[in-house]
Amino acid sequence: MRGWWLIGLLALAPMPGLTAELPATGTVEVLFTPWDDAEAALIREIDQARKSLHVQAYLITSRNIARAISAAHERGVRVALLADREMMAKNENSLVPKLHEAGIPVRLETRYAAAHNKILIIDVEEGQPVVITGSYNFSFSAQARNAENLLILRGNPKLARAYLKNWQRHHEEAQPYGEGEGVLP
Repeated sequence: MRGWWLIGLLALAPMPGLTAELPATGTVEVLFTPWDDAEAALIREIDQARKSLHVQAYLITSRNIARAISAAHERGVRVALLADREMMAKNENSLVPKLHEAGIPVRLETRYAAAHNKILIIDVEEGQPVVITGSYNFSFSAQARNAENLLILRGNPKLARAYLKNWQRHHEEAQPYGEGEGVLP
């Protein structure tokens, strides 16, 4: 039993290169549901994407958000999606399969009890990237029924690169949609 505490401590240690203090640059927009229209703010930012859109989602059931993601893909924005496999499989209203059918590359996270991230990284290669994060799931309930928060962080390239680096780490661990035992086609 001796030494297990060290293994536990190492598991809690930050991953090298992923944690850092970053300069506070750019702007921050904060929204709280159900009072603020977080869905409209998300769609506005997705609609402004020009180069890339990296999505990391626990749940996507909002048709409006899914349509905006598909529209970005259709106008030539490089879109890629990471989703929690268990939530997608359990939720019959998940729109992840539809996004995959629309030609968007989807990978499913299976390593964690819950891949609970809710992140959009927009135009990370541009000078004014956008990072969107918070408790807000991409769902009707998050907008209309729940108390949620959403942060839209604009114009902080170092922050966007840190989020992208973490997104890429999760992407490498995730399974391509439709691959592996128990993954829905």
